[in-house]
Amino acid sequence: MGDVEIDTAMAKEIQRSSSYIDIDDSSHLHEHSIEVQLPFLQYVYGSFKFVPICMMMQDLEVSLDVGQAVASAVSRKNAAVIASTDLSHYVAQSVAEEKDRLVIDAILKLDEARLQSVVEEHGISMCGYGPTSVAIVAAKKLGTKDTRLLSYKTSGDITGDFSQVVGYASVVLAK
Repeated sequence: MGDVEIDTAMAKEIQRSSSYIDIDDSSHLHEHSIEVQLPFLQYVYGSFKFVPICMMMQDLEVSLDVGQAVASAVSRKNAAVIASTDLSHYVAQSVAEEKDRLVIDAILKLDEARLQSVVEEHGISMCGYGPTSVAIVAAKKLGTKDTRLLSYKTSGDITGDFSQVVGYASVVLAK
């Protein structure tokens, strides 16, 4: 659907406000979540600018720092913060539902520390718990009060094979 322009001014503002962010184009070479999101955003919004952030270090300290930097940069703009991740990977449907519910509950409660701890304590193979924590931190700083689970599904819901599924959820954090 065409190229999408990076908002370099906002990217630099986020970088200046964070102790951890480096500008590194190569970090996006093998990351695919942004390329999956962009066509949907182009369809809904048409033309827009965006700031891609790829996180290698996903611990709570980094997530707090980056979340605060993102919130500071977008607080005066008409912007959306999007985090993309899968949930449980290659476990039975019942296990995915149980583990993913812990993650979803932490997100709905806007509790980034709880999210991080349930991922670690329960061995949840969630790819993007750091970016999700960043989104929670930014959302709280920006005044989010409304959290809603829009949908939860697994790959088994599509394939019919419930023996080894991947979990997916769509959650909105809004003012």
